[in-house]
Amino acid sequence: MKDFSVSMALVDFIPVIFFAAAAVILMGDLYNKMSKGAFALFAAGTIDVTCAGALKATYKLLYAAGACDFEALNAIFFPVQSLGFLLAGLGVLLMLCKKQAALAVAPPVFSGTFLFVGLMVAGLGLMNLGLCILSSRLKKGWLMVFFVLSFVCSLCMGYLSSKDFARASMNWIAEGVNLVGQGAFLAGVLLLHKGGLKELKP
Repeated sequence: MKDFSVSMALVDFIPVIFFAAAAVILMGDLYNKMSKGAFALFAAGTIDVTCAGALKATYKLLYAAGACDFEALNAIFFPVQSLGFLLAGLGVLLMLCKKQAALAVAPPVFSGTFLFVGLMVAGLGLMNLGLCILSSRLKKGWLMVFFVLSFVCSLCMGYLSSKDFARASMNWIAEGVNLVGQGAFLAGVLLLHKGGLKELKP
């Protein structure tokens, strides 16, 4: 029996909205700097991450409301989010390396959470590193703090995912960490946008 509440489930949608808003701003600002392949990877990755988060929050809401225990929505969260972060990170890396060829990324064919943790950390690391580099190019190095904080919170989320999420306390802790992480990500992206990211020459 999982100790979910409707309020907890609704709060879980907030970091998803934060990330989606940041992703939309980044897509607009980075579009003229990316090849079609890099942009496709970045867009697909951020959409994957957003959908994974929204489906996980929906799972909690359905469970808390007593509608059903739709376990499939819970089960797909980790692999879909991990692959999404990897794709987004590769898109940013390709932009920074100015590679024009599209990169084909095959989905993993074997199971195991270690693989997904590795993919998620690699993708998040690449994406946040790329945004730190862009902050430096805009001479706003202090914005790196937001992306480093977001990355650290995401690493904490990876650690927390190994804990017992049937308990309400663990869910609230994880949601708090996720709120801080995605809030920092959105704040960093908004400040990058206001600082002229869209006008920055590729």
